[in-house]
Amino acid sequence: MPILDLKVSAAKTPALTRDIAALLLELTAGILGKRRDLTAIAIGYVDPDDWIVGGEPLSVRGRSSFYLEIKITDESNTWEEKARYIREVFAGFERLLGELHEESYIHVHDVRAAAYGYGGFTQERRRYG
Repeated sequence: MPILDLKVSAAKTPALTRDIAALLLELTAGILGKRRDLTAIAIGYVDPDDWIVGGEPLSVRGRSSFYLEIKITDESNTWEEKARYIREVFAGFERLLGELHEESYIHVHDVRAAAYGYGGFTQERRRYG
């Protein structure tokens, strides 16, 4: 039941949206073991002229960037799984977007089961009834 919130410095196209969603679903299910049918992804596109790193727009540097936040239930994944996920998401976005600015971020939020849920129920309640 993870929620992924993504900002990406690119022009919005249906093809890119499909490719991003496919990449994130594959890696989130494959590495983190999350259910595809309960994985939600929100994608926001930012014009490279409006994405500033070190005082310069990405458009000037000729690079792309992204910022991904994913919320998962605390202790549902090991640090090794999270490290692999971060590596493979970065590599996947590099394949999709071309040369990435190093200042591209992935933040895996480990959220307490009692403070996180969907459909009106916490993860703790789902786990223990």
